[in-house]
Amino acid sequence: LLPRGFCCLMETSFCLLALSLLPAVNSLCTIHSWVVNGIEVYSTKISCKVTSRFAHNVVTTRAVNRADTAKEVSFDVELPKTAFITNFTLTIDGVTYPGNVKEKEVAKKQYEKAVSQGKTAGLVKASGRKLEKFTVSVNVAAGSKVTFELTYEELLKRHKGKYELYLKVQPKQLVKHFEIEADIYEPQGISTLDAEASFITNDLLGSALSKSFSGKKGRVSFKPSMDQQRSCPTCTDSLLHGDFIITYDVNRESPIVNGYFVHFFAPQGLPVVPKSVVFVIDVSGSMHGRKMEQTKDALLKILDDMKEEDYLNIILFSGDVTIWRDNLVQATPENIQEARTFVKNIHDQGMTNINDGLMRAINMLNKAREEHRVPERSTSIVIMLTDGDANVGESRPEKIQENVRNAIGGKFPLYNLGFGNNLNYNFLESMALENQGLARRIYEDSDANLQLQGFYEEVANPLLTGVEVEYPENAIQDLTQNAYQHFYDGSEIVVAGRLLDEDMNNFKADVKGHGVSWARAGMCAVDMKEMEKALKEQDYIFGNYIERLWAYLTIEQLLEKRKNAHGEEKENLTAQALDLSLKYHFVTPLTSMVVTKPEDNEDQTAIADKPGEGVHGEWRPELEGLPDLGPWGTLRPHSRLPFSDVPSVDGDPHFIIQVPQKDDAICFNIDEDPGTVLRLILDPVTGLTVNGQIIGEKGGSSDSKTRKTYFGKLGIANAHMDFRMEVTPDKIILWNGAAQSTFGWLDTVTVTQDGLSVTINRKKNMVVSFGDGVTFVVVLHQVWKKHPVHQDFLGFYVVDSHRMSAQTHGLLGQFFHPFDFEVSDIHPGSDPTKPDATMVVKNHRLTVTRGSQKDYRKDVSIGTKVACWFVHDNGEGLIDGVHSDYIVPELF
Repeated sequence: LLPRGFCCLMETSFCLLALSLLPAVNSLCTIHSWVVNGIEVYSTKISCKVTSRFAHNVVTTRAVNRADTAKEVSFDVELPKTAFITNFTLTIDGVTYPGNVKEKEVAKKQYEKAVSQGKTAGLVKASGRKLEKFTVSVNVAAGSKVTFELTYEELLKRHKGKYELYLKVQPKQLVKHFEIEADIYEPQGISTLDAEASFITNDLLGSALSKSFSGKKGRVSFKPSMDQQRSCPTCTDSLLHGDFIITYDVNRESPIVNGYFVHFFAPQGLPVVPKSVVFVIDVSGSMHGRKMEQTKDALLKILDDMKEEDYLNIILFSGDVTIWRDNLVQATPENIQEARTFVKNIHDQGMTNINDGLMRAINMLNKAREEHRVPERSTSIVIMLTDGDANVGESRPEKIQENVRNAIGGKFPLYNLGFGNNLNYNFLESMALENQGLARRIYEDSDANLQLQGFYEEVANPLLTGVEVEYPENAIQDLTQNAYQHFYDGSEIVVAGRLLDEDMNNFKADVKGHGVSWARAGMCAVDMKEMEKALKEQDYIFGNYIERLWAYLTIEQLLEKRKNAHGEEKENLTAQALDLSLKYHFVTPLTSMVVTKPEDNEDQTAIADKPGEGVHGEWRPELEGLPDLGPWGTLRPHSRLPFSDVPSVDGDPHFIIQVPQKDDAICFNIDEDPGTVLRLILDPVTGLTVNGQIIGEKGGSSDSKTRKTYFGKLGIANAHMDFRMEVTPDKIILWNGAAQSTFGWLDTVTVTQDGLSVTINRKKNMVVSFGDGVTFVVVLHQVWKKHPVHQDFLGFYVVDSHRMSAQTHGLLGQFFHPFDFEVSDIHPGSDPTKPDATMVVKNHRLTVTRGSQKDYRKDVSIGTKVACWFVHDNGEGLIDGVHSDYIVPELF
């Protein structure tokens, strides 16, 4: 039997929050020691109420404008990615402006006018690994007071033996009344409670901190005085910048309130189930350098931590698949040492064949089980690490998912680790979730090896498999997930639901699972009258918290199921999650909070959305001052592949092919009628296409020898992602499936989803990246609107193509592959300033002319001269076939 009292074990969880409030203007003007730029923040309070692991957090900041003119004040709060915002209010001189949670499409209509005018309407953005930043700015009149109040809720999850309330504090100025107050109520009783701060010494912390707990209640209060906030005795800046952490542990019970209940399942004292694990590691060229070294460091540490009763293997994939051993081997000291030698000799190379790497691992585990090579009472796990998208072999994400799903057949979990941001994280997550695992992003940083080790530690010690929490028939409804394939040491299973009969006095829940001794079962007995009596003993539980906890869990699980659903099933899951989000006022991926400000604010309507995992605050290139490119014209520091340097088309339209091997360039023109669409890039493997439509000058000549033509419209599409983009000098239209978004060149915005990033730099350029290895830049050329001849046009540059396949073609795409040419017999031409020469290229002997074209990547107004050999007659002899072969009927 399972240990008694297993139903409610608390372990570490994260409730993260960072707060700052500052004037929007950076210059400082000290009126009092706590006044910055005329704004005095006289009160900041962070109030956390935690009841049965469910945290309800309210951040309140009050300020007054001491200046004699209006000032703009910004309010920043960083909150956990796993939290849901539930409310925000803005109060100015007693007038309150509330936030209203609405369906995303309804909210979008309310603020799209502000977006179309180039105003910043989004309030929530990703901030680091675990946080999202909520930011709102407002104009405050001279002498006026403003109060900001943000509320969010989160279920604290069990992690390494304690619950952890983590507050990142950074008010950025001295605050007259600063307070953190946490009230914790656990019906099963609190066993330990502690608090610490990274930004203050223990001596100072002790004088500003009070903490106490008794029975079911605990309280932590941190109230530093003005002097305690100073970074030095005579300083006017604040030392409150860092982490404030509250940790606690509890006994075990199961609360029920108003007919809703929650069970926490975390047994102790169980033996670890032996595991068979196959590590599937991406060793393609993009893993070169620090990523590969960190991966090897992590694998070596993981090997040291493996238990002798475990079984393992290592599979490497690039363009091909390499296996360490033909079959699973036991983790004996001798085998571990051989595995370490194998890992130390791993080198990066080639492309990315995810499908074959995973299939070899899955088949190996299936075979080991069928042939009884591993203990019967053991579990199997696949852990896959990649930093990019599949680009060789089976590269269609939906087909890879199908292959993996059919091969695993629900028998064991798949865990996917995505290294960095340049990959299709949605694909990795979807594939893991439908195989009862999860995905985790590994951030490219100095601690990436520790992130990898940390993930392995979470799944290193399975205690039970096939866990199911069973309830009496006809007694429970609206139950959250109650069956789990694995239960790992240090984790927690949480199940919530509703009683059909709210007057029921008690009931029992049976917990079943398989462990080392095979079948295990336990029982949770709940006496509701005792629970209700316990809950009435205290006075600071926030309302119907168990019901809100149930709603939180249900929404979270519906959204996860929705990621792999299709058609009617997806519509039903979406409708259920949306209804609950609106009913309980949660900002989820299906809802938005509309915040209306006073009329004197330029961006009167703003919106708080829930960023997805693909949204990041990482650096994105801007074209003005685009970073100097490496020798092969990529944005990656470790690219070593011999691709041509920045193929481009800009101007009349002038194609420029820079060939770094020769330290030279080749140019050619395509003379075609306005309206003609040309195929620039086509890659059947990655699904990428780029087409361009030609425009002429106003009232231009019909004579092809004298007329000027340009590209006036570009179509960029990725068939595998169901993504299209139409770019003109007037606007940019994005289609993600049937969903359409429109932006203007007056915007400065970054749109991201896993495997895609689009950055518009106002009136300059647009950077489009498809994962790590494909980056295009579109340059906007604008002329005087009343010019009698010229009109706006576009330039197109390929700054990274190393992830595109060898089958890539098109007027530009064919030059992504290495080629050579020789120039000889340089002699005077018809223009004395432009000599002619003989060029041998692609087995053709051509007469070419020396000249120059413009590269507008860094300076869109005057450009940079690029000396090149001009190939006449529409590039004949240089391009494959003839130019008319590249004419297509439509943009898409």
